[in-house]
Amino acid sequence: MQTKARRKAEDGLSRSKPAARELPKYERAYREMLRRIKQGQYPVGGRVPTEVELASQFSVSRVTIRRALDLLVQDGYVESRQGSGYRVVTLSPASDTCLTSFTDAMLRAGREPRSRFLSLDHFPRGAAALSDIPEELNTQRLTRVVRLRLVDDEPKMLVQTYVPSDLLARAIPADFPETGPDQSILRILGRRFGLSWSAACEDISPVLADAQSAALFGIAPGDPLLKQACSAFDEDGAMVFHEEVFRLGSVRFNLSQSARTPSHI
Repeated sequence: MQTKARRKAEDGLSRSKPAARELPKYERAYREMLRRIKQGQYPVGGRVPTEVELASQFSVSRVTIRRALDLLVQDGYVESRQGSGYRVVTLSPASDTCLTSFTDAMLRAGREPRSRFLSLDHFPRGAAALSDIPEELNTQRLTRVVRLRLVDDEPKMLVQTYVPSDLLARAIPADFPETGPDQSILRILGRRFGLSWSAACEDISPVLADAQSAALFGIAPGDPLLKQACSAFDEDGAMVFHEEVFRLGSVRFNLSQSARTPSHI
């Protein structure tokens, strides 16, 4: 099964366009609030300032702020609860399964996600260990990050992330936090290493646990696991990273198209 999602960032006002084409106030407020969310000023699980406070900060009306907040709700970054305002729910809205932040999903559900760093491995071009990796990547030098993801201290996923070594220059184990919102690999790749992507392709298949994964999950070798292989691409169609996730349990899909395509990510 394959799913694809494309998210294209817009520059907004082109330098060559006249001032009359300036972004609407609600869109400027939306972009600034999204920037604050991305930078952690409004953390996942925390509340966004009230409409009155935001209207004062941006020197606009509450109607304008409400429209900007509605866009953030539509994009999946925040949720609105009657009587309690707006709350940040994720930094990585679910555009498709493999681009969804597991960390954010667990925090939103009131669970405690944790990562156990296992290894940081470097491979030359065409290494035998890369035979199952997409050809576009295995012709490059690759760095592999291996982590065990846990929820409430129970192992749930073994994650192997492959990135061109040139894009993951000088990576060290300390770059991969094991607790808190910043343990998200999407956040690490985007913030720490400056990677960006606009599309993804995913393949899901059943596999049998080998000795290593069986020991990590506390199951018997040969027991069934679900393998998710996800490749992410930049605006030019070049593969940015490839990830293989081995997990216990199932994956549920929500194919709703109710959310708009974010105009600024």
